[in-house]
This record gives sequence, C-alpha cells and structure tokens, in this order.
Amino acid sequence: MTWSLLAREPNGTLGVAIASKFFAVGALCVHTQRGVGAVSTQALMNPLLGPLGLKLMQSGMKSHQVMHDLLQTDAGYDQRQVHVLPLQGEAFAHTGRACIDWCGHASGPNFSIAGNMLAGPQVLAETARVFEATEGMPLAERLILAMQAGEEAGGDKRGKQSAALRIHADEDYLQLDLRVDDHEDPLWELRRLYDKSLERFQPFLSCLPGRHNSVGLTDRTLIEAQIQRFHQARLKP
Repeated sequence: MTWSLLAREPNGTLGVAIASKFFAVGALCVHTQRGVGAVSTQALMNPLLGPLGLKLMQSGMKSHQVMHDLLQTDAGYDQRQVHVLPLQGEAFAHTGRACIDWCGHASGPNFSIAGNMLAGPQVLAETARVFEATEGMPLAERLILAMQAGEEAGGDKRGKQSAALRIHADEDYLQLDLRVDDHEDPLWELRRLYDKSLERFQPFLSCLPGRHNSVGLTDRTLIEAQIQRFHQARLKP
C-alpha cells in the first residue's frame, strides 16, 4: 500500500519520506532514533517492528541480523514489508512473499527504498534516481523531490491519499515531522507544508533547549535575530 525512502547524511541526520493510498501513512509506519537509524514497516504493517528494530540497531547488531530477529518475532512476516537503515553500515530490507505486486526494494550508499502495491519497478527507480541526483540540497527537499518523481512514475497503483516527512538530526526530538493524512495530492501538500515551515518553525528550532544548550534562547529579540540570520543564510548562493 506504500512506498518509502529512508536516508542518512554524513553528519548523522536521518530522513524518511513515505506516501500511500491509505489514511495517515505517517502515523505508524516510520520510526527514527538519533544516532541509531530509521525503520519503515509497510504492507500489512506491524507497528511493533519499528521500535524493536531501533532497539536492535542500538545494541550494535548489523542490519541483516536486525531483520532476521525482527522476522523471528512476527508470524505474519510473509505479509510484511520492512526496511532498516542504520546510521552506519548497510541497509537491509524484507518484502514478504504475500505482498501485493508490484513490490520490491532497493538501496544505495546512504538510502533505502521499499514499496508494494505500486505501478511498477519504475516507481522505486525514479525515486532513487532523483534522490541521488539532488545530492547537496537540503535532505528534506531531496526526499520530497524523490518521492514526487516516484509519484510521476506511477506511485501507488490505487491512487494518492497520504504522505509524511520526518527529519531527525542531533536532538532526541525531531527536527521536522510533517504529515498529510488525507489529501487529493498529498506530496504537493507536503511540499507546501515544508515551505511554510521555513518561514518561522525551522529557524525557531535552533532557539530551543537541546542536548548542547539546556536553556536555549528566551530573549525574544535574540530569537527574532536568529530567525533573520536563518533567512539571510538561505539567500546566499
């Protein structure tokens, strides 16, 4: 019912984008943890596999062993599609034998893609191509553009309904968590929300308490100055 893209950057930032002809695909499918990795559970999803997969990765297991142990806990594994991307090391995926065509998965040096009930393998191929071609752009934008390319290649063969984007950087809380639960063009709406987040939400995040600053900025003048610096930096070529 879904295809998703898990990604990572050398600085440790994790990103996930997902889309489906199903309500609220971002609610239970995708999971991330700072310094650990990302997981997506799809098809007849088992949301228990997300937290468990992160726990196993955090213990130091290689991704193939993580997948082996995940599937050992789940008698419905033939109906599941799961893929994991650790912060370091190779991605690994499982597409169950009972998943509905077209279904499959692929990976590259810093990403993993998996999907089921798709228009065909070109959906994953185009998603991967655009993700790799946009290296150097902000991770969130790369994820959205890649998913839009997959949509243009056919996407979910049943149509469109929901999408989500998650960026997890160097804090225990998320840097960005956008969901479009029910929309006639969810990836377009996801992009609109991302653009809106750039106005004040994203620059404001740098003012919050975090792992390296337990207080953050509390002076509103300084907060406004930080927001201005954020926008000035974006304008630089």
